[in-house]
Amino acid sequence: MNVRLLVFDSGIGGLSVLSEIRRRVPEADIVYVADDLAFPYGDWEEAPLRDHIVMLVGRLIERFSPDAVVIACNTAATLVLPALRAAHSIPFVGTVPAIKPAAERTKSGVVGVLATPGTMRRDYTRALIRSFAQNCHVRLVGSYELAPLAESVMRGEAVGDAAILTEIEPAFIEVEGRRTDAVVLACTHYPFLLDRFVRIAPWPVAWIDPAEAIARRVVSLLGLDETPSMIGVPGAAYLSSGHSWPLPLQPLLANFGLSPQEGSAL
Repeated sequence: MNVRLLVFDSGIGGLSVLSEIRRRVPEADIVYVADDLAFPYGDWEEAPLRDHIVMLVGRLIERFSPDAVVIACNTAATLVLPALRAAHSIPFVGTVPAIKPAAERTKSGVVGVLATPGTMRRDYTRALIRSFAQNCHVRLVGSYELAPLAESVMRGEAVGDAAILTEIEPAFIEVEGRRTDAVVLACTHYPFLLDRFVRIAPWPVAWIDPAEAIARRVVSLLGLDETPSMIGVPGAAYLSSGHSWPLPLQPLLANFGLSPQEGSAL
């Protein structure tokens, strides 16, 4: 089955989700769009950001005619999925904080959620906690710096351990003698720092990355065949600004089967 997917993120963190989709459906035609014009989303107020994303994704749908759209960004997905689904008939798969699997996995009942400030503030996130983690102590940690730090690391720039530890340490707490034993990566940028997290964390925890579950949802929703194939369809990667991709990122895109495109995706 030939299928075209639009994978959308504020930056390059969504490649962590794209990677899992490619592993399951290598023959999918994937268009990846990073919204560098608006990055980082954490600096925006909710209403203007919602309007911006709904407008931008609508224009991308008009141009690329995808069979489904993956919003590979927790901040965006927790804000715009209802509006996008109301405006378009194609399926949308969102990336939302993996609070349910974390609550199922924790033994101590103490869960950390590493997110952007926008995701941390969303009613959607609070509703997930009420629905699936009522019996857990959930520490929400909103970081303005962690996604930009991840992008710097992905560009090959030097980032010190101390800067990363400052951002993740608040997720590690003790409550009545019980310590955090599961931490949700509630931003698609964060898995690219996972090796660093594991090495510098105050103590070992289970790190919960939703990318695999998102990929399974895409496969199920579209009735795709997961039969492994050695032949992948080259995808295209665009920046919303229309700028050329920075040279340090181009080998990274190639590793994910993406060809950097010049010019606007709109």
